[in-house]
Amino acid sequence: MSLAARINEDIKEAMRSRDTARLSALRMFKSSLKYAALEKGAGGENELSDEDVIAVARKRIKQCRDAAEGFDKGGRSEQADAERAEIALLEGYLPAAMSGEELAVLVKQTIAEIGATGKAQTGAVMKAVMQKAAGRTDGRSVNAEVQKQLG
Repeated sequence: MSLAARINEDIKEAMRSRDTARLSALRMFKSSLKYAALEKGAGGENELSDEDVIAVARKRIKQCRDAAEGFDKGGRSEQADAERAEIALLEGYLPAAMSGEELAVLVKQTIAEIGATGKAQTGAVMKAVMQKAAGRTDGRSVNAEVQKQLG
C-alpha cells in the first residue's frame, strides 16, 4: 500500500473513531499533498511517489516545529502541544531514521568516493549523502557529521 493510500485509510479510521485532533492533522497533511501534486503536475495526491510523500511530510514537520517554537515564545503552550502532536503523527509516515553510527559510516564512504579533502567540498558531500540516505535523515544531522569529518 502506498503512503498516500495509507493516509486516506488513516483519515477514514480517524473519522470512525471521532478523533478530531488526528483527523484535523491528517486533513492538513492531505491538503499539503494535493498542493505538492499540483506543483509537480500530477493529477492527485495518489499519483505522488512515496518519496514525494516523505518529502512533503518532512516539510510539514519543519513547519510544525517552527510553529511550535513560535507558540512557545508567545506563551501559547496549548497550540504548541497541538503542533508537537502533529509532528508525532507525521513522523509515523517517515522511514526509520538512520542511527548516528550508520550516518557516520555513510558520510565516511561518501567522502572517500568523492575524494573530498576539506570544507570546500561540503556541498558536494552533503548532496551525495542526502541522495543516498533517501529521506532517512535530516540535513542538519548530515551537515553536522560532514563538518565533523571534514574539518
